[in-house]
Formats: sequence, structure tokens, C-alpha cells
Amino acid sequence: MSDITSRIVRYGELSPCKTAFIDAHTPGSDQKENFTIIGGGVSESPDQHVHIRETPGFNIGAAGQPPKCRNSLHSHTTAEVFFVLKGRWRFFWGRHGTAGEFIAEEGDIFNIPTGIFRGFENVGTDYGMIMAILGGDDAGGGVTWAPQVIEEARAHGLVLGNNGMLYDSKKGETLPEGVAPMPLLSEEELKAFPEVPVERVVRDYVARYWDLMALAADKPARVIGPDALLKDRPGFEVEFLTRGSVADEMAARDKHTVLMPVRGHWKLRHEGGETVLNPGDTCLLNPGEIHAIAPSMTGEASLYRVTATDDPAGSTWVG
Repeated sequence: MSDITSRIVRYGELSPCKTAFIDAHTPGSDQKENFTIIGGGVSESPDQHVHIRETPGFNIGAAGQPPKCRNSLHSHTTAEVFFVLKGRWRFFWGRHGTAGEFIAEEGDIFNIPTGIFRGFENVGTDYGMIMAILGGDDAGGGVTWAPQVIEEARAHGLVLGNNGMLYDSKKGETLPEGVAPMPLLSEEELKAFPEVPVERVVRDYVARYWDLMALAADKPARVIGPDALLKDRPGFEVEFLTRGSVADEMAARDKHTVLMPVRGHWKLRHEGGETVLNPGDTCLLNPGEIHAIAPSMTGEASLYRVTATDDPAGSTWVG
């Protein structure tokens, strides 16, 4: 069993990929950075750096973008959960991104329904970062792009092969023998992608930071799970912790667990010693590892805790 500290990825040491997806050359999307923290994620580029390859049944990633930079419309077959670490973000969805939208502030979390086209944009005034939890060891096997995204990308030199890999004509790359361009979805196929009304999305799939701070005053707030605030079974559960949520006592959990601080500094004690987790850090705990987590300083402190479950990764569950 490796030491816990070998499974901590520090925010300041994250290694970005600027060519992870098909819209990497498309104006308005060409400044985004993709981070693959735990697991292979859904990157379409061989340049993507993976910090921890071991997957606990789900993937952890992040997206960093300067103001006015957007991530183009795409769909997933398994869960894609975002919480805002830094900045102010507009999430939008639908075939043309016009079915609905809302603004997410720091600490807010969004369990995006599977099977819908979604995108997001940094509408803040500084570089922003959103952290992601993706369902499944292979994060659903990739993404499906809205047809206009593929067409726009081709006009700017990037071609997506039907093998899921990107080829950059600006670098002289061509599709290998036997690999065809990724086909565009037909109008008939597009009918399978729902236009979810905004009132349903905000009600069933969004949890606000300050509401979670109130709910987690004296016990962990259950955020995503079959009996949680946002009801789903994506192959993992999400809890929100604050200063009064847990006792500073050594204990072990029987499933893989990921700790992701939002605000404040958290002391992690374990059998090999202790360390401090800071906002944006990610820590993977193996089953059976004895540890304790508690704020290390006074002031505001909050943390998302993600725990693997035995549920298979798949479509959004409706109980």
C-alpha cells in the first residue's frame, strides 16, 4: 500500500493540456486548459498528462479557463459533476445551447444529467477553475459533440477520427489508414438528446454552496446519492463537509474516497504522519486507510468528499 501523500495532487502542481478536445483551435474555446487528475478522463489528445492513473470507479478532472472562454456543447453517457473552485461560470445546455442556463458561483455543484448537450463559460473577471467528477473507470468512453462543434473545429484545422483521437492538419497530421472522420449525428439521432427545462435542472441537479454550509453545520451534508439532496446513483456519492461535520478522530472507510477542499486548510492525519490539504488539492484514499480530517486553521472551511459505490456508472438515475 503506497503512502497517502503519494496520492495527493496539489493544485499548484496541476499539469494542463491545451489540446485536449476538438474545439482547441476554435475561437472562443482556444484558451481553455484541461486537467486529468485521477484516471484517464475523456481527453481526445495524446498530450494529456494523467496525474494518478489508478481509478476508484470514477475519474477526477478539472477545467481552467480565462474570462469569456467557453467549452463547446457535448454530451456524456455517464455522470459529469462540476463544482466551482474559482470564478463565476455560466452553464448552458440543449442542442444549440438555448434550452436553459444558470450562473454557478464558487462552491456551487452541478450534477449534469446524462444524455444532454452541455457547455460552460467563464463569465468572471479572472482565470476560473471548475473541478469535475466523471462516472466510470473510462469516464463513459468519451464524449459526443454537437454537429456544429465538429464542423467548426474542422474549419480551424482539427479533425476527430472515429477512433476518438484528434488530428491537427495545422501540424500536417492526417487521418491514419482505416480511420474515418467521426460522423455527424443525424437529425433523427439528435432527437434522442433531450432539451431539459431550466426549472427542472435547477431544482433537481444544482446545489448551492451556502445552502450546503448550513446543512453541514453538525454532520456531513449528503449532496449526491439515492437519498441525498440531488438524487442519483452515478457510481459514487458526494458529501459536503465543514468545520462541525466530522470529529477529528482516526478511522477508516471501506471504499475508495477522494477529498477535495473548497475553502480553508484541512489537516489530514494518517498512519504515516500528517499533511495539510489546500483548496484545489485532490487526495485519493484507499479502502481501509486509517485517517482523520479536520480544519487546520480558524475561519471558513469546506470540502467535498467523494466515495465510490457498488452502483454501475450509467445514465442519470431517477428514483
